[in-house]
Amino acid sequence: MPTLCLCGIDTGIGKSVTTGLMARYLIEQGQPVITQKLVQTGCAERPEDILLHRRLMECGWLEEDEARLTCPYCFPFPASPHLAARLAGTTIDPARISRATRTLAQRFEWLLLEGAGGLLVPLQEELSLLDYLAAEGHPLVLVTSPRLGSINHTLLSLEILRARGLRLAGLVYNLFHGAPGEIVQDSLRLFARALPRYGFPENIVVLPTWPHAHRVDWQRLLAACR
Repeated sequence: MPTLCLCGIDTGIGKSVTTGLMARYLIEQGQPVITQKLVQTGCAERPEDILLHRRLMECGWLEEDEARLTCPYCFPFPASPHLAARLAGTTIDPARISRATRTLAQRFEWLLLEGAGGLLVPLQEELSLLDYLAAEGHPLVLVTSPRLGSINHTLLSLEILRARGLRLAGLVYNLFHGAPGEIVQDSLRLFARALPRYGFPENIVVLPTWPHAHRVDWQRLLAACR
């Protein structure tokens, strides 16, 4: 069944909102879907990002959530996953994440995976999120925005995705942070030109501010990952 990974150019860029809204769209289309957060830090009990997904999906806490399949690792210290794990007296085992992902993929028609931080965030000292995703081979969606610094971070992300041979379904251009209209339009223009230059489909979904975010048509991105 289709598995899509939602990654971001940075932390706090809108991955969780994007994941939850995309899952809600699939539910409204009558397609069974579940979300997974690979690693959550800065959270002592139920993972905050999964809770946000469920609120946006309007489905409540699931048995898969209770079984910790949807968030195999949740650490209290708010830091990079490798550090948060070390402070908790453990290390992240990528095989444990993969097993949970396969279990969920067998139960649902769609599985949406939310990454942690940016592409090169370390899961272990010698294993980045990008390393893990490259090994798994899931298609990606990259969440970006018009906030200052996003052009640099987005182009660097596209550069490394091409270098590592990962499959990119497209970009989500998140307008939640707000920016002057000149920046919004110029960044969007640059990203649209950059995608085909890096060999990726010119596929950008604009995520507007509330309440319009619920009206986004995610079909272009979903179709690109089949």
